[in-house]
Amino acid sequence: MRTGTESRTEPLPQLSRFAGSSVHAAIANEIGLRIVRGDYPPGTVLPNEAKWSETFNVGRSAVREAIKMLMAKGLLSSRPKVGSRVEPRERWNLLDRDVLSWYAMSPDREKFLATVQEFRHIVEPEAAALAAARRTDEQMDEISRACHDMGTATTLRARTAADTRFHMAILRAAGNDLLVPLGVLIESGLESLFVYVTREVNDLRHAQQLHEEIERQIRLQKPDRARAAVTKLLANTDEIIVGAGRSAVAASE
Repeated sequence: MRTGTESRTEPLPQLSRFAGSSVHAAIANEIGLRIVRGDYPPGTVLPNEAKWSETFNVGRSAVREAIKMLMAKGLLSSRPKVGSRVEPRERWNLLDRDVLSWYAMSPDREKFLATVQEFRHIVEPEAAALAAARRTDEQMDEISRACHDMGTATTLRARTAADTRFHMAILRAAGNDLLVPLGVLIESGLESLFVYVTREVNDLRHAQQLHEEIERQIRLQKPDRARAAVTKLLANTDEIIVGAGRSAVAASE
């Protein structure tokens, strides 16, 4: 892992090509990614506004707004005469969409994906059971369409997008108001996990059949069977993640 001191000597991209209000968001993205991936460990005092302004070739006001964004996400705190300091990881808002996307690109990506998978075990089986009991015809159409699109997709991007839509549709069909915003926040994590798993899986047809079984049990309004079908899918994903990890270790030896 690089230290904060080393990272300050690295050239960073010029952001002046971004127009209007997107400038501060682009700066926040650049700094946030470096914090999450470990360039600036917790406790590190970041360069001041003048230095960031020079680095990115932007005005100080844009840098100031970017720092405020990162403070709102729990990554930074600011103190007079001290500057912006990286907060401990336990204070970061890990349900923030941007923070999740930065985590998905960090060196600890596999650990992050394992965390997403654990989240799925906690939430998705029961959500599927609720969806089987509560789904409307329109919601069922959305689930079925996403499942069909998975099976007919011809690219990795199309398949993972349909996979994400499938699971998000089930969360919505569960009929619990708290599941929907939680699902939206974790959506980027699901996409990263599905890209990883789809690249590693040897039998896409088997994976598709597992999804189709979930769709079928929800359509037939069988809560217990829907729950079991999701549990079976998650177990299959666990095996893929473990197998990929073993292969990576073997390749490094």
